[in-house]
Amino acid sequence: MQKQIVTTQGAPKAIGPYEQAIKVGDFIYASGQIPLDPSTGNLVEGNIAVQTRRVMENLKAVLTAAGSSLERVVKTTVFLKNISDFAAMNEVYGEYLNNVKPARSTVAVADLPRGALVEIDLIAI
Repeated sequence: MQKQIVTTQGAPKAIGPYEQAIKVGDFIYASGQIPLDPSTGNLVEGNIAVQTRRVMENLKAVLTAAGSSLERVVKTTVFLKNISDFAAMNEVYGEYLNNVKPARSTVAVADLPRGALVEIDLIAI
């Protein structure tokens, strides 16, 4: 199987040596997205709900560029700077993935790039 690089201007450019996503066969492996505005590259200011919404919109754009959608997500990993933000993050996350209900891991971390409150990566078909 060939590895295909997925890029879109609808999501922030990678801020390191990685791609927005890689497609191999029927699977799409999307890199972690933090709440960066794709038009400016700046962190979206706001609470966990605002930041989670931006992350989900970024992931949605990456999946669209890969020929997929949020309805085809099979696994996510959520990284939270503050585990106390879980309920508010989960509410926004559910708006995007409630009908799909992919497998998920959620972990609290000491810090995230650029001071973000949340980062999410995913695998889709």
